[in-house]
Amino acid sequence: MDTAPIRPEERFDEESVAAYLRQALPELIGDAPIEFEQFPGGAANLTYLVRAGDLELVLRRPPLGPVAPGAHDMSREYRVLSRLWEEYRLAPRAYHHCEDPSVIGKDFFVMERRRGHVIRRQWPSGFDDRARLRLGNGLVDALVDLHRVDPAGVGLEDLGRPAGFVERQVAGWSRRWSAAATRPVPAMDELSTRLAEEVPEPQAAVILHNDFKLDNTMTDADGNLVAVFDWDMATLGDPLVDLGTMLAYWADPDDPTFLIFGAQAVTLAPHMAKGDVVARYAEQSGLDVTSIAYYEALALWRIATIIEQIYARFVAGQTSDDRFAGFEPIAPLLADAALVKLTG
Repeated sequence: MDTAPIRPEERFDEESVAAYLRQALPELIGDAPIEFEQFPGGAANLTYLVRAGDLELVLRRPPLGPVAPGAHDMSREYRVLSRLWEEYRLAPRAYHHCEDPSVIGKDFFVMERRRGHVIRRQWPSGFDDRARLRLGNGLVDALVDLHRVDPAGVGLEDLGRPAGFVERQVAGWSRRWSAAATRPVPAMDELSTRLAEEVPEPQAAVILHNDFKLDNTMTDADGNLVAVFDWDMATLGDPLVDLGTMLAYWADPDDPTFLIFGAQAVTLAPHMAKGDVVARYAEQSGLDVTSIAYYEALALWRIATIIEQIYARFVAGQTSDDRFAGFEPIAPLLADAALVKLTG
């Protein structure tokens, strides 16, 4: 995963942060000079490389400007990653959480760096069909493995309240849409109502990543997963929420979202169809997946809201990242696709 110079509006007082880190992590960093670069990918939390001699760490902080309550939760992400790595090999280890916003403008945390490819818009050079199929299978297996982790065994039994989880998700994301919307989208309002009325009965309570998708993972050159990132929404809840999220981004060529998640980004669908994903997950987890269309619709609706939150920051001038200028039509398209899934 390549780094780049830090975008001007996303810079910080590097000397002050370096001094803080040297004091907070003396055994890791020691007296080595500290340099910073930025990981330019992603569209929400800001991620930086911290280089201290031969040591490389990753610093994560929330985006600029106001954020929705409960979103971009660095304390939650730190808590999860400071414990989950012991039982789930794909979770990078977190070392320190800074709660003092005066250091960098908001709270942040520091974790280990993993090396590999984060795949978004193009395949790595030499990434052949076998590697792509291995990656597809590996994503499903990694999700099943996560859902098998005993929350109490890693000290995360109180990470969330699984009872009524999906109902609270619908209510919370409805409020987030109302706060972020830059224009009326009737389909989003219809989804708020229908999703609240049609919640399936959960079959289990597990550790949820809550945004599980291809570009929140890292792979080696052979298609083997080496990391899962972006745990700031992790919680306890219905495991099919994670499966629905992965499916929402896993666009088959005949999906109405293919122009967003397929033609404009890397998709594994030609190597492993969405139905194969569901079948593999069902076989390994033992869960009933007959209601999966609901969970995929829920995920598309959530993604629409997240996209709108990012676009709203662009409209408000809180970021100059011109990638976000093209986000304006995405929420209505995703909302329409979610209604199609929900209707069947």
